[in-house]
Amino acid sequence: MSDSMDAIFVALGSPARRKILDIVKDRPGCGVKHVSAFFKMSRIAVMKHLRVLVQAGLVISEKEGRNRRLYFNSVPIQMIYDRWTTEYSALWASAVTRVKYRVETKERIHGRR
Repeated sequence: MSDSMDAIFVALGSPARRKILDIVKDRPGCGVKHVSAFFKMSRIAVMKHLRVLVQAGLVISEKEGRNRRLYFNSVPIQMIYDRWTTEYSALWASAVTRVKYRVETKERIHGRR
């Protein structure tokens, strides 16, 4: 496995970093202050997590004056997906994933978990 893929798996191995990815994905161009508001950890700790995500290529950080704008980059995740799937398996995985989401949605609506 390449070093870049190792960095991606390391970055995705942390629940805090996955949450940061969700936050940045939901609000493209947000800043560190916005992301930090979702955590009880210090802003410096959030910035350390962001550094890991940037190094893995999962977050793009652009300097705008004194602020940083953060953007989710799905390309590294797509590269991992492409490595281990074929067109045929992707078709079936997509169908099974849709069923999974439907079941989970119905469970949430009906209060079952």
